[in-house]
Amino acid sequence: MDLGVRDRVFLLSGASRGLGRAAAEVLVAEGAYVVISARSEEGVQRAAASLGTARAVGVAADNAEPASAERLVATAMAKWGRLDGALISVGGPAPGTAMDAQDEQWRSAFESVFLGGLRLARSVAAACRDGGSIAFVLSSSVRAPIPGLAISNGLRPGLAGLAKTLADELGPAGVRVNALLPGSFDTERTREIADQSPDPEAYRRRREAEIPLRRYGAPLEFGRVAAFVLAPVASYMTGTTVSVDGGATRAI
Repeated sequence: MDLGVRDRVFLLSGASRGLGRAAAEVLVAEGAYVVISARSEEGVQRAAASLGTARAVGVAADNAEPASAERLVATAMAKWGRLDGALISVGGPAPGTAMDAQDEQWRSAFESVFLGGLRLARSVAAACRDGGSIAFVLSSSVRAPIPGLAISNGLRPGLAGLAKTLADELGPAGVRVNALLPGSFDTERTREIADQSPDPEAYRRRREAEIPLRRYGAPLEFGRVAAFVLAPVASYMTGTTVSVDGGATRAI
């Protein structure tokens, strides 16, 4: 299937590794141009180089900084003169319980995860001239809280509501907004969470046993779905929350 993204330009935050990096790889393979961001200068430049400097630009940016959104959009416009959408992904907040997490941890996560995502969405929507597509990368915790990830459990459902609200507000301008809910994928982030347990291998086996497909997903399995949702081929899809989790979420 031709996704219709050839020579279109997409911004992907948090895309130096993991699911964002996989989505960027699919988009570039389909002929798109991408601006990818991450907090690490070294990491994001390495990721951009691996995608090919003709079609990828890396920018070190922290979503918690108010100026980052406009800077990322400006990079796309300066480099390619257009912007067609964005995959908005943010780093997961630190693990912990609701009782133990300190107020400052909540404030810091809200600034990065929630406000940072909102700023990016607003800036991208304003730059998309002929419609566009925005997808938030959230978590299966939107529908079922994940033990030990209290801050994420608290913030990501709010972002899902924000995505739906933005779909209503931006629809008349032809801008689509959706949310993606990844489950357990074999990424650095997933391994970092497993390492918090006494026996990481046992933790993984236990999680995989709860997934109907009995395995973690490969990042590219998410990347293909993300690229489809962003692409013009999904032109009548907006305000939708899509689970990509091997069937793990029990909610209908």
